[in-house]
Amino acid sequence: MTREEKSIAIEDLTAQLAGTNIIYVSDISGLNAETTSNLRRACFKAGIKLEVVKNTLLAKAMEASANDYGDLPSVLTGNSAIFISDVANAPGKIIKDFRKKSAKPVLKGAYINSEIYIGDDQLDALATIKSKEELLGELIGLLQSPAQRVISALQNQFAKSEEEEA
Repeated sequence: MTREEKSIAIEDLTAQLAGTNIIYVSDISGLNAETTSNLRRACFKAGIKLEVVKNTLLAKAMEASANDYGDLPSVLTGNSAIFISDVANAPGKIIKDFRKKSAKPVLKGAYINSEIYIGDDQLDALATIKSKEELLGELIGLLQSPAQRVISALQNQFAKSEEEEA
């Protein structure tokens, strides 16, 4: 890879990092072709971009990025692949699902909305993070519940007063 190609690759990675707040770094080495294809297919269906990257190029892209990746570059050893998503828990769920059949992918670390997670032991926590849509749904449900109770109480009072008049 020439210097110019490396420079272009770093710029591309920096642009990808700037466009998201959710990045998982994992090791998918050793997966056979069929399993890798299944992983890529599952990522595509979930709206996740999966890309195998060179560690040094990713580290330089992280340095050039406006985001603070903290200790995340320290996990960039061996083979690395990045999962880029709009939903915080989606890559965690995919990795966890694939781990039922295989020892890989192994989570090296993740960057989620300015929070850094290091190590495979974080996988369970990351897979259960609620998405923005899930949190908004719960909040709306909580806000609607008291209003619905008030409306029901008013309707019951109105019905009782109509019965008394009749």
